[in-house]
Amino acid sequence: MRQEARRSLGLYAKRNVCIVRGEGAYLWDSEGRRYIDCVGGIGSMNVGHANPFVADAICRQARTLMSAPEMFYNDVRAVLVERLVQLVSADLDRVFLCNSGTEAIEAAIKFARMATHRPNIVATTHAFHGRTMGALSATWKAQYREPFEPLVPGFTRVPFNDSEQLAAAIDDQTAAIVLEPVQGQGGIHPVTREFIETTAATARQHGALLILDEVQTGFGRTGKMFAFEHWAIEPDLLCVAKSIAGGVPMGAVLVNARIESFPAGSHGSTFGGNPLACAAALAALDFIESQRLPERAATLGEHFQNALREIASPRIREVRGLGLMIGVELHEKAGPYLSRLQEAGILAANAGEEVLRFLPPLVIEREDLDRVVAVLAELLRMP
Repeated sequence: MRQEARRSLGLYAKRNVCIVRGEGAYLWDSEGRRYIDCVGGIGSMNVGHANPFVADAICRQARTLMSAPEMFYNDVRAVLVERLVQLVSADLDRVFLCNSGTEAIEAAIKFARMATHRPNIVATTHAFHGRTMGALSATWKAQYREPFEPLVPGFTRVPFNDSEQLAAAIDDQTAAIVLEPVQGQGGIHPVTREFIETTAATARQHGALLILDEVQTGFGRTGKMFAFEHWAIEPDLLCVAKSIAGGVPMGAVLVNARIESFPAGSHGSTFGGNPLACAAALAALDFIESQRLPERAATLGEHFQNALREIASPRIREVRGLGLMIGVELHEKAGPYLSRLQEAGILAANAGEEVLRFLPPLVIEREDLDRVVAVLAELLRMP
């Protein structure tokens, strides 16, 4: 740990633990201690750590071909893009592959401007869309944005779940609205049906595009394969990443017919759609579907949320979430409780200063979730 700390730029608030191994919903540190993992790679480990199906696919592909830039066709990439198109319950029939969530958002913003020939993007308060310059321009938190200003112009924000202000913010210069179905870093706030349906309808009315950021909510996390399936809407651009490839870095943007084909060279990625990540993604998608992980997330998420709500503690302000994307908002800072959970063998994250965020792998067992609830209840009773 000392060596890593000495060579780091200090961009991450490190915890005093060195994680060296994972399996399913468990992690082990360098001292051999096991933890129940409710960080889940910040939502990237839906299929569980060291998933053998994904690992085997990576090994096979690594021995065959790891890199083939998109100046060439590739057999594994061809299968994946077709699989992604068939997976979504919407008219999203073309795919751009990249390496991360922020790259997916960055691409979607560029595609929306190119397709509409309009400059403006509407985002929401408390949103988090990434840290590259375009995605950062849509992100809310000042501490992320201000050190890098001036950012990309043309971005405005409306209050999350405020349909009236959203409708008023869209006009004939709006290229797109970018929206998280569940705000992650912003505190685990699900969108209301009224707001997301108003957003989709108003966008269509003004000729603007709807970009859904499902980087964290995609691939079963919320109890559906994609969170937008909870509501009667369809995005024009769907941004996904995190769990798409079972822990291997990958992102994608799926687009519908409102997005035209663009001139060759107008956007691209050296590593985007590399065969190694594509093989990992195909194995991860097979596992998600064969093990019915979205249905599992729905069932376990309801159980977990109900159990958390039964904790009798004046320190809890609210429990909220969708599927196994759950936040416990406290009346005080979450940081000390994250440390105490870690001491008790449970790893969790925060979503803002006062929210405990739980994003366990979707393979987690009910008994482990019950253990998390029991430990948290005990900690919240302590003076």
